[in-house]
Amino acid sequence: MATWRCVKQCGACCYLDLAKRPGLEDYLSSEELELYLSMIGKEGWCVNFAHATRECRIYQNRPHFCRVEPDVFQEMYGVEPEELSDFAIDCCQGQIEEVYGEHSLEMQRFNREIF
Repeated sequence: MATWRCVKQCGACCYLDLAKRPGLEDYLSSEELELYLSMIGKEGWCVNFAHATRECRIYQNRPHFCRVEPDVFQEMYGVEPEELSDFAIDCCQGQIEEVYGEHSLEMQRFNREIF
């Protein structure tokens, strides 16, 4: 059984382009949506994403909606804690495919980590 984990130096989740993230207003509060929109920088990437290192500059203090944690996903998406791993895997694979491609090195690294 696969277990979700974040793959360092991926950053696919830091691609915030609104065209790739429909329905934000359905699960973000108006304050969170305003913060999210303020984080979209050049070419759709989060302003806090360091491209050179492929890491978040504010990881320890990142917003609530950037955290893959049971209580966050239950609150935002109605995902029960025991379903979090499968849900997060599907989300990551979809986002990695969208940003880097289905056969990208990032997808290969992610799949190696979770299986």
